Amino acid sequence: MQLEAARPSPILDFTPEIARATAALHEKLRPVIPDLEWPVHAPYIARIDELKRECNAVVLAHNYQTPEIYHGVADYVGDSLGMAQFGSRSDAAVIVVAGVHFMAETAKILSPEKTVLCPDLEAGCSLAESITADDVRLLRERYPGVPVVCYVNTTAAVRAEVDICCTSANAVAIVESMESDRVIFLPDEYLGKYVATQTSKEIILWKGHCVVHERFTAEDIRSFREAYGGGIQVLAHPECPPEVLEAADFVGSTSAMIHYVEGKRPRRVVLVTECSMSDNVAVNFPDIEFVRPCNLCPYMKMITLPKILRSLETMEHQVEIPEDVRQRAAVSMQRMMAVGRKEGT
Repeated sequence: MQLEAARPSPILDFTPEIARATAALHEKLRPVIPDLEWPVHAPYIARIDELKRECNAVVLAHNYQTPEIYHGVADYVGDSLGMAQFGSRSDAAVIVVAGVHFMAETAKILSPEKTVLCPDLEAGCSLAESITADDVRLLRERYPGVPVVCYVNTTAAVRAEVDICCTSANAVAIVESMESDRVIFLPDEYLGKYVATQTSKEIILWKGHCVVHERFTAEDIRSFREAYGGGIQVLAHPECPPEVLEAADFVGSTSAMIHYVEGKRPRRVVLVTECSMSDNVAVNFPDIEFVRPCNLCPYMKMITLPKILRSLETMEHQVEIPEDVRQRAAVSMQRMMAVGRKEGT
């Protein structure tokens, strides 16, 4: 990945016309974006929307993006696989990925004919960077014949070396689909440990961690419960340490957390994951109190409205994957989606 120095972001004027055009969105986002900030965000939202139409582009935003991106300019919001699948189904010629670099690679794997843009090439991922394609090849040598399941939070080069991919939502189903009593699961150690509690298969783990989720502790959960008594529901992402998952009321992916909130309607809830997600979900559930833990992802926060605008203006930075790598990575992802179809998910 070639990096370059960031250029200064343009400064746009907040005009009366922009104020009127974005008034409804401003009102919707008042609970999570201070009024003082709106004149900064609104001109970028308006200009990005114009450029999307001019360029036949869509913006895909991960659940961990800030509200002005998530609610302001995104055509699709969700997890990395859902983002890529939406991009491939859309008629857009250009896909802007408001997420980290491996997510942009996922979009390119599924949409090789489209221009896929990553607004900041330095937006990486501690989990994706914890393992390389060479590491996977060495694991195969060490455990000959053992299938390799790879979390999608990895580079295209890594996905090209494995048997099948998975998401946090379908990891258990994917592992169960393997015709082997032993499975190599990489790179997230904690997600793999969670999967091991849900299956009788032997799971061989890799010690990769998410810089956000690994920082949560069981003491954090206890402090939430002490502060709010029995009136709080704790929802934890399976990338968290095992003791955190044991202390939670529900364990699930980002999409599963949203479905839980929508279906259960808890009076008060804490989402033990990246803290922007609480802001984003809270906008759609004003009747629920969201207690916000604040472990920010420094990589996600590298994506901003000015950088999205610059991507659309300059068509930078275009994501390219060697075709042989892309094709092999696509196979591991297609196998995952085939299991999903069999499972009805």
